[in-house]
Amino acid sequence: MRIGDLSRRTGVAAHLLRYYEAQGLLEPTRGANGYRDYSDDAVLTVVQIRKLLAAGLSTAEIKLLLPCASGATPDLHPCPELLATLRTRLRGLDERIDALTHSRQTLRAYLDAVDTGTHSR
Repeated sequence: MRIGDLSRRTGVAAHLLRYYEAQGLLEPTRGANGYRDYSDDAVLTVVQIRKLLAAGLSTAEIKLLLPCASGATPDLHPCPELLATLRTRLRGLDERIDALTHSRQTLRAYLDAVDTGTHSR
């Protein structure tokens, strides 16, 4: 199928499909005319990519995980790099959450101090 067909079937813009190809996530063949030709399996691959992106994974991480993926959910099966990649991503998210929580507490303390000072005048 051509890139326009894949775009219509997945709801993903053609420029994103080309980006996924450039990142090594999709591997179309090329016809004699130079046009990209995607297999029917590409639809599932794009669905998997989108869901893994929604989970906060980078395209580099997804490239490592796609061989471990099956189904539209996708289900991930043990393979090299899988656990290390997911654990590293989770650790990064935990660190960001901790930093944001600290920032939130600090801003709330400033707001409370200003609010209290305003009411006491």
